[in-house]
Amino acid sequence: MGLIYLDSCLLIYLVEEHARWAPAVAAAVSGAGHARFALSPLVKYECLVGALRRNDPVLQQAYEEAFALFAMLPMPEAVYLQAAQLRAHFGLRTPDALHLACAQQHRCAFLWTNDDRLARASHGMAHNVTR
Repeated sequence: MGLIYLDSCLLIYLVEEHARWAPAVAAAVSGAGHARFALSPLVKYECLVGALRRNDPVLQQAYEEAFALFAMLPMPEAVYLQAAQLRAHFGLRTPDALHLACAQQHRCAFLWTNDDRLARASHGMAHNVTR
């Protein structure tokens, strides 16, 4: 299946055991066979904000442990330049454009998300796995 980039929301659902969305994400991950999963520094940033805002060291540690399970994709300047193109052409929000650009730059097979806007802009790369 190749490398799969996980959008921040999916990791948040898993780590925080979201009642509605975590089961769908867990099923997709377990059904992916031998696929490898990847994150970016942007995913780390978005995931940690809530734990830090709530001053919740237990949740912060849970995220740190989860991050260690995934490949980490760097975000060089080329990612930001491609994100600008995506934002301009598809009207994506900056974080969404950066997620998609990172996945594209690293030639991921898929970007898993719960955002249908990313699916439209990605030409088949992004898949909403919560439906």
